[in-house]
Amino acid sequence: MAITTCIFDAYGTLFDVNAAARQAAAEPGYEALAACWSKLSADWRAKQLQYTWLRALTGEYTAFWQVTQDGLDWALEANGLEGDSELRARLLQLYWELSAYQEVPVMLNALKTAGLNTAILSNGSPDMLEGAVSFAGIGDVLDDVLSVESVGIFKPAPQVYELVTERFGCTLDEVLFVSSNCWDGLAAAGFGFNTVWVNRTGEPLDRLGHKPREVLSDLTRIPELARVF
Repeated sequence: MAITTCIFDAYGTLFDVNAAARQAAAEPGYEALAACWSKLSADWRAKQLQYTWLRALTGEYTAFWQVTQDGLDWALEANGLEGDSELRARLLQLYWELSAYQEVPVMLNALKTAGLNTAILSNGSPDMLEGAVSFAGIGDVLDDVLSVESVGIFKPAPQVYELVTERFGCTLDEVLFVSSNCWDGLAAAGFGFNTVWVNRTGEPLDRLGHKPREVLSDLTRIPELARVF
């Protein structure tokens, strides 16, 4: 079967999750952050993901915005910045304005020109995703933005991936699923999707019993792969 539907994870795949800390670190008054922004951003992202997995396991779902705040609070304390309420507020504000990677608009336009369905499938809360899509100016090249909030459990629960086939009426082998999170891509592969792992930082493959069909360093070749899969 030919690919009819291209689905993208949001954070880290289309949107740069390090952009908030990087930008704040360059602003006046945040010199303490400037000394550790890269580590703080990595800690923030790691805890954000860990808290989604733990909440999925325990059945204690809460909105991704709360998880994002909880992860930031842990990261601020881990880096000795827990008392800086102004910094916390600024980082959270910037998280609603994450920049898209530079190849994203051209890539999505190419997919739409080819007549393919395009959508986001994300742990993000609907309002967060709406803000990110609006800020990046890519709403006109997306057919939908699907949030786990509609099923009340985070990835990699199978019912999250089911949202795609329910929304687009497609078969599993008609879907190209793209994520920068290796575990997400492998879970989607196990579900039955064709998957691409966008490995921007050259990390090893996770050992989870499945493999992506392709590993890329960015999103540039996605329209090409959608034609040949």
